[in-house]
Amino acid sequence: MSETQTPLPKLIGMVHLPALPGSPGSVLSLDDIFGHAMRDAQTLTAAGFGGIIVENFGDAPFTSGAIAPETVAAMAVIIREICKETKLPIGVNCLRNDARSALGIAAAVGAAFIRVNVLTGVAATDQGMIEGDAHQTLRDRAALCPNVRILADVHVKHAICVNQPDIALAAEETAYRGQADAIIVSGSTTGRAVDQEDLTRVKGAVPDKLVYIGSGATKETIAKLLSMVDGAIVGSALKPNGDIRKPVDRALADAFIAAVRK
Repeated sequence: MSETQTPLPKLIGMVHLPALPGSPGSVLSLDDIFGHAMRDAQTLTAAGFGGIIVENFGDAPFTSGAIAPETVAAMAVIIREICKETKLPIGVNCLRNDARSALGIAAAVGAAFIRVNVLTGVAATDQGMIEGDAHQTLRDRAALCPNVRILADVHVKHAICVNQPDIALAAEETAYRGQADAIIVSGSTTGRAVDQEDLTRVKGAVPDKLVYIGSGATKETIAKLLSMVDGAIVGSALKPNGDIRKPVDRALADAFIAAVRK
């Protein structure tokens, strides 16, 4: 890590944006979406999370390629205000796999990191086949925002890894050949628990890299999980009944942080 890079936090909370203008499910004005996002960011900050990822979760069905220009514009406007509101490191995820747009937004708004679902290899997903392009992503970062960190999934959820079924080898390739700054290990779908054997194997394969839990952590399991890896990205556990569409619940967020601090 260079001296100007922001250290990656242990606990990262999710801000799931409602459907943005131009997406099939869009019903809210940009002002209303901004209010939703800012409320969640403030709740996560007050509860004690160390960082935040903002993603266009409400824009399903997602594209396998570049997101629309209006989506980039909306995300940049919203994330810029979140960056000004909270001093936490902010991350960007452009679903399903638009690393270039995420880097462009990060460069424009001063975000600290991005998440890339498929940085290397090939994944069969509900958007079709997605090919990682670490070659271009690393060059785009060098040109746009060299201090922005890349958090990359291995065997990303809602997908099947085609090129490398062994998750430990996939982690090695993503971390070293793909040059990811940190590795994310998730369950099979949003909200589902991660396989603890997968966590152990991935951490063993890339011991000098940060490894994050990408889904399914709860206040009951987080202490044990954090004894195995370096951090967690938390979304569903902070929503009433695990409903991603709901606002972050302050009581649930406080309970999660309390479980970590124990």
